[in-house]
Amino acid sequence: MDLFEQNLKDQEKRNAPLAERIRPTRLEDIVGQEHLLARGKPLYEAIIKDTLPSMILYGPPGSGKTTIARVIANSSKSNFVSINAVIDGIPKIKEVIEEARNNLKLYSKRTILFIDEIHRFNKNQQDALLPFLESGLIILIGATTENPFVEINKALISRLLLFKLNKITNKNIEGIINKALLDKSNGYGNYLISFDDKDKLIRFLIHISNGDLRKTLNALEQLVSISKVSDDSSLYLTFENAQMLIKEKSLPYDKGGSEHYDVISAFIKSVRGSDVHAALHYLARMLEGGEDPMFIARRLIILASEDIGLADSTALILANSCAQSIMLIGMPESRIILGHVTAYLAKAPKSNSAYMAIDSAISDIKNKDIGTVPEHLCNYNDGYIYPHNFDKKDYVVEQQYLPDLLKDRKYYIKKKFDK
Repeated sequence: MDLFEQNLKDQEKRNAPLAERIRPTRLEDIVGQEHLLARGKPLYEAIIKDTLPSMILYGPPGSGKTTIARVIANSSKSNFVSINAVIDGIPKIKEVIEEARNNLKLYSKRTILFIDEIHRFNKNQQDALLPFLESGLIILIGATTENPFVEINKALISRLLLFKLNKITNKNIEGIINKALLDKSNGYGNYLISFDDKDKLIRFLIHISNGDLRKTLNALEQLVSISKVSDDSSLYLTFENAQMLIKEKSLPYDKGGSEHYDVISAFIKSVRGSDVHAALHYLARMLEGGEDPMFIARRLIILASEDIGLADSTALILANSCAQSIMLIGMPESRIILGHVTAYLAKAPKSNSAYMAIDSAISDIKNKDIGTVPEHLCNYNDGYIYPHNFDKKDYVVEQQYLPDLLKDRKYYIKKKFDK
C-alpha cells in the first residue's frame, strides 16, 4: 500500500459514520450474541479455528450480522469476498466464482462469499449458488433480517447452518453509547461533554431505535452534529434537541418481510385466543407500520368463519362489512372500523366446528373410496322423501344422504357455543 492509498483509507475512516467507526473488530467485543459467540459455542469455535461451514446469519436490523462477517474476514486465511444482494446479481456471482477457482487452483486458498441481504436474491439467483456450495468451491455466509424459512429457497437452506442473532438489549446499547462518548480515537472522547439530563437522553435514544444499534448510533451522531459549542471542543447534549431531531420511534415492521408475517400471526392468534387488548396492540403495530388495511380486513373475514363460525354467524357479516367500509372511506378513518371489528371478533364466542367439518370432508374425498350418490338422491329418480311434506323439527326425516361407503361418517362435531 502506497502513501496515497493509506491517506485515502485514513480519510475514509475519519469520515465514516459513527456506527462504522466504532464497529467491533474482535469477537470478544461483539455484544448481545453470547449464545453464539461465547467461548466454546460452535460458531465461536468455527471462527477461531477457521473451520467455517456455509451458513445464514439472521436477526433484526443492527444486531451484528455484518460485524460478525467483518471479524471473519479479518481472521480467516480464506479469501473473503463481500457482495450485496440489492446491487449485485448473477454476473457478479460468476465473477466471484471465477476468482474462487483461480485462488483454489493457484494458491490452494478457499473463498468465503458473504452476501448481505441475501433474501433480496430471487430464486434463480439463489439457485445459481447451489453447484458451488455442493462442490465446496465457496463457503457461503448469508445475512438477512428476514425469516430464512420464508425467504430462502429450501434447496439452499438444506445446505446451510442457520444462526439466529438476538435483538440487542437496552443494557448493551447503553454500554455502547457510553463507549462512543468516551472513545477518543473513533468516538467523542476528545470533546468536553455536558448534558441537561444524561440518563433521560440515553433512555430516549434507546427507545426510539427499538433495539437497532445502528439507528441508536446514527441518532447520537445527528445529535452531536447540532450540539457543538462555539469553540468546537465542547458538546452540550440535550433531551430537547434529541426530540427535535427524532420525532418518532423506529418500528420494526417490513410489509414484505418476516416482521409482517410475525405480527399478523400474533394478531390472528390474539383474536382467536379472545385477548382483545393484545389484538388491538398488534392491529396498531400493523397500521402504524403502513400495512394495507384491506390485507387486515381479508384476514378478519377468514378468521370470522374459521375461528368463530357457528358460535356467532354475525361475525362473518360484520367482517365483510368492515372490508366494504374500508374500500369506501379509506385511511385514516378505517382504523376505527378495524378496531371495532377486531374488538368484536376477539370478544365473540369461538367455534371451529364448521372449519374442521369441511376439512374432514375434503380429506375423505382425497384419500378414501367415496362411492356413488345414493339412487334416491339422483335427479329424476323415485324414492326421495321430500322433507317439507312432514311436520318434523329441523326437517329431519329418516333417509340416507351419504354414499353407502360413508353412510355412518360424521363430519360436523358440535362445539359448546354453536348455534
